Amino acid sequence: MFDWFKKKTTTPPPADTGPECLGLRLGGAFELDDLKLKIIEPLLTIEGAARTQLIKAVGEVQLDEQTRILRYYTDDDGFIQILTHGPSEADISEVKLYYFYESRPIDSDAQWQQLLDKQIVQPQWTLDDQTFDKVWDNDRPVAMTEKTWLENGTITQTDQFVMIYDRDCGDEQFESLLVAGEEKIYHNQAERCLALSTGFDLSPTDFTLIG
Repeated sequence: MFDWFKKKTTTPPPADTGPECLGLRLGGAFELDDLKLKIIEPLLTIEGAARTQLIKAVGEVQLDEQTRILRYYTDDDGFIQILTHGPSEADISEVKLYYFYESRPIDSDAQWQQLLDKQIVQPQWTLDDQTFDKVWDNDRPVAMTEKTWLENGTITQTDQFVMIYDRDCGDEQFESLLVAGEEKIYHNQAERCLALSTGFDLSPTDFTLIG
C-alpha cells in the first residue's frame, strides 16, 4: 500500500530547458554595458542594440566529444554564442553577441545545392559595402546540427552549413559575419534558408545577469 502511495505522489522531473553557461539560461535576462556599446556600435553593422535582453531559446551544437557551441537567443533578434571545449567556464575560448541581419528563403533543391557548393564559402563576403575575409581554411561549409529548446517546451533540430568571416573595424575592434545555410524538416518537407548574422566579442565585464 505504501509503495503505491509513494508512486502516486512522486514529484515529476523538472522540464528540460537546455544547457546553462556563464549564468545564462532559458527564461533568464542580461544587461549589456551601455558605455561599451556607445563606443563600438558606430563601427559595426548593427544599430540600436537593446541594453536589456531576455533569453527566449537555447541552442546547442555538439562538434565533438569535448567541443560544443551554445547559443542564447534573445528578444532583440540576436544571440550570445559561446564556444567551449569542456565542462567548466575555464574551457570557454570565445563569447560573441550576434545579431540576425537577413534570412533568404531557398525554394528549390538546385538553389540549395548551389548555395552549398559555391555561395557559402568564398574568399570574401561583402555586406553593406563592407568586406569580410574568410576565417577558416576549409573549402566547404562546416556541417553542424543544432538542438534548440524553446520557452513553450518544444525542442527543435536544425542542420546548418556554416562559414565564418570577419573584418577589422579599426580601434582594435573586429566584426564577425556568420553565413549559414539552414535546413529543417517538417512533415518530410525541407524548409531551407540562407541566414546572415553579424557579431562582436563579449568579455565578462560587457554584460551583467539580471535574471
